[in-house]
Amino acid sequence: MSDALAAPSRSEEPSAEARATAVAATIAKAAIDQADHAMRNWTDPEPGPVRIGSPQHLRMFCNMLLQTHNPYKPAVIDWPSLDPDALHRVTSLPIWDIAVQTEGRASIRVQSFANTVAEPLLRSALEMDGAEEARHKVVLSKLVEAYGIALAPEPEYLPPADAEWGWLVTGYSECIDSFAAFGLFAAARRSGFFPAELVETFEPVIQEEGRHILFFVNWAAWYRRNLPWWRRPLYALKVMRVWAFLIWERVGIARGIDADGVAKDANFPMNSTAAIAETLSAREMIDLCLAENERRMAGYDPRLLRPEIVPKLARLARRFLR
Repeated sequence: MSDALAAPSRSEEPSAEARATAVAATIAKAAIDQADHAMRNWTDPEPGPVRIGSPQHLRMFCNMLLQTHNPYKPAVIDWPSLDPDALHRVTSLPIWDIAVQTEGRASIRVQSFANTVAEPLLRSALEMDGAEEARHKVVLSKLVEAYGIALAPEPEYLPPADAEWGWLVTGYSECIDSFAAFGLFAAARRSGFFPAELVETFEPVIQEEGRHILFFVNWAAWYRRNLPWWRRPLYALKVMRVWAFLIWERVGIARGIDADGVAKDANFPMNSTAAIAETLSAREMIDLCLAENERRMAGYDPRLLRPEIVPKLARLARRFLR
């Protein structure tokens, strides 16, 4: 055999350090993949039908949130380098101030409501929800830092005077905005508006929002069922007021900023629709949101309630579009 075909010399073989690094990277990737799968797929081990409002229902939707937590750490996210065009697309979106501030307010509102809850399992789930909202703010803060995006000074995040009101505003707001975000994120991925590496990095945050709205709609149904009959009318009125507030808020964000020049407190998808989904018609965008909403909810126990109000409104609006 010629020298050219001889086995590689010892100096050409990977060093022990290189082999250890490769093994560690493989183990880390396997752990990330496992956590990602666990975040998206969950079924309660107790079989049989579940009555909405029952103690079993409470245990189910709380355990869903707690047991699907993804322990990623924003501080160690490796933000990908972007080429000049991609960097311009990301930094020019008029969404980052509102996004950071919204997550900051959401975490305070959820934690404030958690502090009023005596039931241990529900309180733990709410605290997890609030911690994940706070983590979303850190993720966004790290993103804008990594790409040199200038933000307006953040306001002080004060707890709401009515903790239940703050929780309802956050929950129903996320039902609206996550539905839109699912479609916008898919559109950005398909069109290449966001580079594939950035899409992959931000994907866990989008899926977490799906878990949050699944938890919220089941909590809302459980809570209504367990209210005394004489409190239900006032609670229904409160929910109507929340929806009126959210509609008013989104009218404000559609106009851009308020009279004081301050960005409205609403989640970012509504501001970024035109920039990201410019190649899609309104009907196609609704179809994409519906498909993505169904896909992101598909891995969770089918006995849990799914968000219905926003998808129904979207289907209704779709009938009037060509």
